[in-house]
Amino acid sequence: MYNSFFIDFEDGLKRVMNNRAFYVKMLVKFKDDPNIKNLENALTANDYEKAQIAAHTLKGLSGNLSLTELFKQSREIETQIKAKSVTPDQLGILKDVYNQTLVEVEKVITENE
Repeated sequence: MYNSFFIDFEDGLKRVMNNRAFYVKMLVKFKDDPNIKNLENALTANDYEKAQIAAHTLKGLSGNLSLTELFKQSREIETQIKAKSVTPDQLGILKDVYNQTLVEVEKVITENE
């Protein structure tokens, strides 16, 4: 069973009724999800509506896949977006967590192929 600071594999499996192949398939699809880029582009353009949608979607995906730290950081930036006061550090933290989560997701995929 693979668990880390970034992925709660056991919880993720429970969310898909212990269907390991389906969970891994969803992790593969997650790797191509555009919401982190959409979020960054929207914040750069000061488009808080699009940024909120991207952050909310990223939060939902990460929550459903039990990507625990990414969920936490997505929730935090979504709160800041709603207040229209995103700190520069928060986007950097989110991107770092996202990148580390991708590394961990790749490990899970490789171990379950």
